[in-house]
Amino acid sequence: MQKKPFVSFDKLKEITERYPTPFHLYDEAGIRRTARELKDAFAWNNGFKEYFAVKACPNPFILKILKEEGCGVDCASLTELKLAEALGFRGDDIMFSSNETPAEEFEYARKLDATINLDDITHIDYLARHGGLPDRICLRYNPGGELLIGSVYMGQPDASKFGMTKQQIFSAVQRLQQLGVKRFGLHALLASNAADNNYYPANASILFDLAIELRRKLNAELFMVNLSGGIGIPYLPEQSMPDIHTIGASIRETFGKQMSADGLGEVAIATELGRFMTGPHGCLVARAIHKKHIYKEYIGLDACAVNLMRPAMYDAYHHITVSGKEDALCDHVYDVVGSLCENNDKFAVDRALPQIDDGDLIIIHDTGAHGYSMGYNYNGKLKSAEILLHPDGSFDMIRRAETVRDYFATFDFCDLLKSVE
Repeated sequence: MQKKPFVSFDKLKEITERYPTPFHLYDEAGIRRTARELKDAFAWNNGFKEYFAVKACPNPFILKILKEEGCGVDCASLTELKLAEALGFRGDDIMFSSNETPAEEFEYARKLDATINLDDITHIDYLARHGGLPDRICLRYNPGGELLIGSVYMGQPDASKFGMTKQQIFSAVQRLQQLGVKRFGLHALLASNAADNNYYPANASILFDLAIELRRKLNAELFMVNLSGGIGIPYLPEQSMPDIHTIGASIRETFGKQMSADGLGEVAIATELGRFMTGPHGCLVARAIHKKHIYKEYIGLDACAVNLMRPAMYDAYHHITVSGKEDALCDHVYDVVGSLCENNDKFAVDRALPQIDDGDLIIIHDTGAHGYSMGYNYNGKLKSAEILLHPDGSFDMIRRAETVRDYFATFDFCDLLKSVE
């Protein structure tokens, strides 16, 4: 099965005539389409809201598109909060889901009246001292054990650093009630990049059961069940995209049987998707600049793990297309590599591809989430530009490439480096 790029060879040539490789390219039409499909899949819930995980793609132009589509944002740091604020997000449009949170970050989240998602029971008194407790608050749940959905193993929540035990959730609600908090939300992320349509409904059912128990035993007033993220995308060509309408319909049925049947039918459903929203709608565009023939065949790109670290960090698969050679026979086997002084700087290992020649444009798929955002500056490498492809075929740079001056900017106190260009 073939994965098709969202950008044609001719369009890519046009873009590279204006902007040099490497760069991340995003498809505005695809991002808007996914946002609308998600909203439609949960339209049955009156309070539904998607809080896009800023960490996945923290570019203000992408966030602006999602804001126009009715999305809020999920922030996990002071910088992300300030980015959200600059774009006009405030109050109910912001979830603040952090962990091991510094005081100034809680204080800033409270300044913006963001919905706080507490990760640990010890953070209650800490937040009370640093920013103060709001009238309503969300609590992050970790049920522990292993997560099995049917015969599919989805992970081991008790190995995760996030969230509270069930006993801690009950203790936290009681403590918060004593301190004047009136309304509560629940949140859980139990799996990552789940391609199974059954994960999200299973997560929902766990949270619905907990919500019902909190209401019955503690008379807790629930305002939100936040299903967090975890819905995956098809990195492999043989995989299919999770069906968000099937997922939404399944959760609707579960919501009716559990929540509505117990008098909790007005509770809002929230999601915090990142990968699902933008992942398939971005790619890393690079150029082949070297060939190496030793014990294996290598293709060297002008990009490296600085531009996309998932393959080096997770041994993650990202599909590769040689632009303009989509229909050519994949009769060569290459390791596709970058220029870092690290042997794990490989975008693909033993990958069957068409013959690659110097100058060929290489498309590395599915980098629209956790692509640019995970970049770094090891070896003094500089992060690339980001380009947005509009629905009408026009395109704009939405983040320039870093320069050497940017790399040395934090040495602005050092006279010896002020002249660096």
